[in-house]
Amino acid sequence: MRAGCRLFPLLLLALLRGLCHGREAAPSAVTCGSVLKLLNTRHSVRLHSHEVKYGSGSGQQSVTGVEASDDANSYWRIRGKSDSNCQRGTPVKCGQAIRLTHVNTGKNLHTHHFPSPLSNNQEVSAFGDDGEGDDLDIWIVQCSGTYWEREDAVRFKHVGTEVFLSITGEQYGHPIRGQREVHGMPTANHHNYWKAMEGVFIKPSMDPAKHDEL
Repeated sequence: MRAGCRLFPLLLLALLRGLCHGREAAPSAVTCGSVLKLLNTRHSVRLHSHEVKYGSGSGQQSVTGVEASDDANSYWRIRGKSDSNCQRGTPVKCGQAIRLTHVNTGKNLHTHHFPSPLSNNQEVSAFGDDGEGDDLDIWIVQCSGTYWEREDAVRFKHVGTEVFLSITGEQYGHPIRGQREVHGMPTANHHNYWKAMEGVFIKPSMDPAKHDEL
């Protein structure tokens, strides 16, 4: 049998599966394995972390917001609740549970019942080693369509404590002067919208090796 004839039934099966699972993901969908920066749309700062620990609360690695668009410490990798349920190149669905892993330090976006240092909301930290932390690293992507699209403003709701990833504008002094506090808030509002910005996006394709570099 010719190679083209053998491939046709497989391609037809893939097409039928796509139809059965609803609307096909757009090329602009955010996908598992993508590395990106996240912009808080209200305050125009990017989600950021670094090897600076909180001086109060948990004492874990701090998470902040920065204005600079070119800071390498603002890259986060999109992962599933477990790696097996968020395979590389798979579009992230609205309502899906994910982890956000800080690329440069390997720690996961995390929150817990400690007060944040400036606003007394809930502290958000970076936690774990080599991408492995605990159940308090899990967030739900809240968006309005079927998939998380790059151009959409979305919210991240924490599974364990039900707060939203937020910024309200409080600024730190030394040693991270001018950076904004990131915290968890119990209510959905304009302070907790985020948009995908710069990054390396794995294309939603049968070939997960394909990606867009922005």
